[in-house]
Amino acid sequence: MEARVKAGIWVAAAVKLSDRLGRPAAVLRRGDPDSGDVLAVLRAREGMAVLRQVQDGEGRLTWLRATGAALVTPAEADAYVARQVGRDPDLWVVEFDAPDGTPPFAAKVI
Repeated sequence: MEARVKAGIWVAAAVKLSDRLGRPAAVLRRGDPDSGDVLAVLRAREGMAVLRQVQDGEGRLTWLRATGAALVTPAEADAYVARQVGRDPDLWVVEFDAPDGTPPFAAKVI
């Protein structure tokens, strides 16, 4: 199992990296700075996707396309985020400008 970076540190680094790549990012909701999970909302040209931070069978950080393989409308993405925040008060929500629908950070997406 990989050592896990604190959520607040990961979010700060991902936002900074995205900004450096010319892809604006915004923290929509701050969760627990140490152990909160992260939702990455990707705003693409044709719609949105929400990625949820999960671990694979070997404990490595992986991202699940929580809203499905296809892009969704902003309303569908917002509804998904709202449901997850209702279940997990420690959850971080970060939105990234992702014109091509890919995250600006290194990620294995399933």
